[in-house]
Amino acid sequence: MLRVGSIVWGVEDVARGVAFWRAALDCVPREAPEADWAVLLPREGHGVQLALKRVTSQAASHRRHHLDLYAADQAAEVARLMALGARRVEWRYEPDADYVVLTGPDGNRFCVIQKDPAWFER
Repeated sequence: MLRVGSIVWGVEDVARGVAFWRAALDCVPREAPEADWAVLLPREGHGVQLALKRVTSQAASHRRHHLDLYAADQAAEVARLMALGARRVEWRYEPDADYVVLTGPDGNRFCVIQKDPAWFER
């Protein structure tokens, strides 16, 4: 099972991004925002979360947004996506990384993140 879990949006100023997107989308922080990361959820009901990540690149010249796809079985989903035409991206992973970076057929990056199967029962 695979679902869009987050849209990760690159911003230069996380606090400013939180203020704007809270007002624009009527959402609330999942937890207290950090200087370089915040996750916003719909105020009511369910929906895709918007993750704001501090970036230093300029929007005109760099990719600053991507999807996080949540998987109950990450290895199986990565294999399935690669069979469909996805490719692995060379990446410097943190030791405790729970994600794999791939590209789709057009070169757009996305992450496949391991989630506890119970998450999908919400």
